[in-house]
Amino acid sequence: MFSSGALAGNPFDIDREFLREELHMESISMNSLDAVSDRDFIAEFLFWGSLLGVHLSRWAEDLILYSTKEFNFVTLSDAYSTGSSLMPQKKNSDSLELIRGRAGRLYGNCTSFMMALKGIPSTYNKDLQEDKEAMFDTYDTICAVLQIATGVLSTLKIHPDKMEGALSPDMLATDIAYYLVRKGLPFREAHGMAGLCIALAEKQGISVSQLSLKDFHSVSPLFDDDVTKVWDYANSVEQYKATGGTSKSSVEGQIAHLESWLAEVAKSQEK
Repeated sequence: MFSSGALAGNPFDIDREFLREELHMESISMNSLDAVSDRDFIAEFLFWGSLLGVHLSRWAEDLILYSTKEFNFVTLSDAYSTGSSLMPQKKNSDSLELIRGRAGRLYGNCTSFMMALKGIPSTYNKDLQEDKEAMFDTYDTICAVLQIATGVLSTLKIHPDKMEGALSPDMLATDIAYYLVRKGLPFREAHGMAGLCIALAEKQGISVSQLSLKDFHSVSPLFDDDVTKVWDYANSVEQYKATGGTSKSSVEGQIAHLESWLAEVAKSQEK
């Protein structure tokens, strides 16, 4: 922009490549009108910020739900929660609620600036100064939100026993279908058979895992004694070994991939 003037460039035959090198710029703009009026890079940053806010908001909502007494899967550190102004026994997940709330602010910054862009004519207009407040506020908000999110996660206490206690055999209904698929039945048919097993258990007023082999045979002759292996929660998780799955080995692979990526990013920033 330093040699683009207000809109038409400059008439003094300035060597722009020389200026670029002296000022350590990556490249020069190829169109002076575009150079003074384009704010796509700001809009993209604001969109990225708002999208990050959305993802963090959903993450925060999960932890808010799982930290309630009804679930009690996790407990927030006192440093990232506060007591209730009314109920002394209550611990409020204020840090997560603030993260969730900031998502609206980030999205608002993006939306308001896009509305400023949509109605202005070509070249520079004073409306474009609106990019500063939106960009700087989004940057400051993201930095604060990421700092709090990191603190929440690093101090979070997880209760595996509570999570295990919340498991129920009906969660493994799909595994009944998988069992039949491994016996050679197409999934579209196996899915229906699994539904019949659940319906049979409900009719008898028992858990699906309590059905007898005779009950399973009444649904399909493909069921055998090994159907009891379906009720192993650990085995259920470990069957998802495909890349990107939820088995332990797959998750460890994903963590290793992210650590490698972070190391590469850090290395590139040092150059």
